[in-house]
Amino acid sequence: MDALDRQESRCFYSGTKTHPIYVDHVRSPRRAPGKLPIVAVHGAAHTGSCYLATPDLRAGWAVRFAAAGRDVFVPDWPGHGRSPQRPDFPRLGTADVATSLLALLEEIGPAVLVVHSAGGPMAWWMTERRPDLVSAVVGIAPGPPGNLLKDLPEDPAAILALQDDASAGRPVYAAEDRPVWLSADFAAASWANAPRFPGGAFERYYSSIAPESPRILNERFNIGGRGLKIGDPKNLRGKPILIMTGECDPRHPREVDESTAAYLGAEFVWLPDRGINGNGHMMMIEDNSDDLAAIILAWLDAVRC
Repeated sequence: MDALDRQESRCFYSGTKTHPIYVDHVRSPRRAPGKLPIVAVHGAAHTGSCYLATPDLRAGWAVRFAAAGRDVFVPDWPGHGRSPQRPDFPRLGTADVATSLLALLEEIGPAVLVVHSAGGPMAWWMTERRPDLVSAVVGIAPGPPGNLLKDLPEDPAAILALQDDASAGRPVYAAEDRPVWLSADFAAASWANAPRFPGGAFERYYSSIAPESPRILNERFNIGGRGLKIGDPKNLRGKPILIMTGECDPRHPREVDESTAAYLGAEFVWLPDRGINGNGHMMMIEDNSDDLAAIILAWLDAVRC
């Protein structure tokens, strides 16, 4: 075997010609028979780095999953991280990202999707279209399919009035003429507010935040009714799906994510029910991330994926 083939990680480009994606491939040092690879998909304004390491420099979920016998593929969305950003980035849509991720799955074969936040609508859409490529989905505080969201007006003032309305998803409106930079105050209040977030590493974490396509943000909140929808939730029933949520996530109260799970026929884990408290939105980098990775791995073993 060539020495390069023995390396435990490599990188490559995949995706579509229009929207290429950079992918880190973390190889398992001892691949276990029957254990499918994992594709770990980040959420809005982030990159795949959130799965590779934590801001306080512990090993990330990709490393933990690989140690458990699974190859792990960690893409950056188009225009994020090391994926090229095209001039039309402000009009990059959720379906564009999902289509690029499907191109990756076509290369590597059937896999488990581990998706976070705005990656949720992509996963539901991808699973309905290519059930042969998506064997299971783990949603970490995932966005629901657009079918479950209220149609919100394309009116900045109206959206501003709803910014604290949990039933509307605490929406944010973004003009689709330039990338959106989310402030440190927004990140602290929305993503780093939980007791288990490594607060001493916030500056390092915020350094990883990427500019976002305003179209993706508007679609995430179903502004103008443009959220990414699925055709029929029955098409996902029977597919192993796990949704996991903590109690300190302002945009994911229990009733919201539990409703998503019920709609999709998914198993729902509300972490306080398991005696696990203090988690927020960024579970993969919070101080008990290893314990949460173990829950995911045990579930995948139980559903034989």
